[in-house]
Amino acid sequence: MILNFTVQNFSSIKEKQTLSFEADKSAHLEESFVIKTGRFRILKMALIFGANASGKTTILKALNFLLDLVLNPAGSKTEELDFKPFLFVQEIDQNAIIRIEFISNAIKYSYEVEFSTIAVVREVLYNHTPGKSLVFKRNTDLTNKLTEIRFGEKIRADKTVSKILEGNTLWNNTVLGGYLKTNIDIAELKEVCDWFGDYLHSVINPRTSMERFISSKFENGELPKENVVKILKKADLNISNIFTKEEVYDSSESVAAILESIINSSIEELQQIEGTKKLSRIKITFEHTVNQVRYNLPIELESQGTRRYFVIAGLLALLIEKPTLLPIDELESSLHPDLYQHFIITFLLNSKHSQIIATTHNREILDNKDLFRNDAIWFTDKNNNGATEIYSLADFDSSVIRNTTNILNAYKSGKLRANPVLGDNYIN
Repeated sequence: MILNFTVQNFSSIKEKQTLSFEADKSAHLEESFVIKTGRFRILKMALIFGANASGKTTILKALNFLLDLVLNPAGSKTEELDFKPFLFVQEIDQNAIIRIEFISNAIKYSYEVEFSTIAVVREVLYNHTPGKSLVFKRNTDLTNKLTEIRFGEKIRADKTVSKILEGNTLWNNTVLGGYLKTNIDIAELKEVCDWFGDYLHSVINPRTSMERFISSKFENGELPKENVVKILKKADLNISNIFTKEEVYDSSESVAAILESIINSSIEELQQIEGTKKLSRIKITFEHTVNQVRYNLPIELESQGTRRYFVIAGLLALLIEKPTLLPIDELESSLHPDLYQHFIITFLLNSKHSQIIATTHNREILDNKDLFRNDAIWFTDKNNNGATEIYSLADFDSSVIRNTTNILNAYKSGKLRANPVLGDNYIN
């Protein structure tokens, strides 16, 4: 589980900004919001509010960037890293820093990586068992484009293993990414790589094509379809069952014929069948029961809200079934406010070891203190230099926020900032 996530000089973020999942001392909604792991009390959810272009999505993009940097290392030295540093300064600092603290198998890890668009400059990993201990430290010889790795005293990695790993860790790879390309065994690196691969999920946004992803989980047995159907039944969508069927197309057919066969579907649903010249897609059909009569509708005829909640329901079932961190951009997209709150409550009451970090514009939740803790609400705002600042509702003292304060009204009035500052409505 994530404890803290820190970003510096990445996109709209200039100075170091930290989002924390560590719960404060408040016992409010303790049973539903807080997971206790050893001496840590960790929040299940962080909701980020803020004006458009204030940097909410940047937090998620930075987390996604780190995930990709670890799991998908560049294959050649000439590949550049896909990010931009903060640009609203006369002298641009090319190096960015991302730091993450997390718990894996009851052990705390601290991982930090400094990088530019062309190279990973510095990288360090510590574990805490319980004392802080170095796993490895990496520096890059930028002149010769070579990686130098030093392991901690407690790590079992002889010089031969270290040299092999250095050779496979290109100057634009992380050591973790290099390890994934190397046939060696270092327990601590495997543990951390497994955490990135198994616990972190890539960002979900309203444009992400996830319908095939969810239905494929049914097909391979990772996700019981019945669990998703249960969630959909509780959402007042009249859905009583889901049917999936794989359709196969010969890629030698004309493109026009293939596209005609999947009209109104996402082209991303087409997948190449490995080792063949065939394309496949999974056809999804919803069964609706109305007045005890069953009707089948293909997903293409469903509303955007229904399709969105099918994905949300699938992700919710995964969060309950398997420990996962899920970043969601615009969580409320295409969802009625009641359905939005229903999702949050269902997640909080049923998940045991999963977390959500989500951006949102839905302010209604701030009007109900039975739905949130102050330390789970975050805001993004731009300072006078155009840089993103992130801060928690729990950061405000009693001069701004009291136990009796209506948080929604305080946010609307501008006391918490993170609102757009608009001009008048006259164009001329």
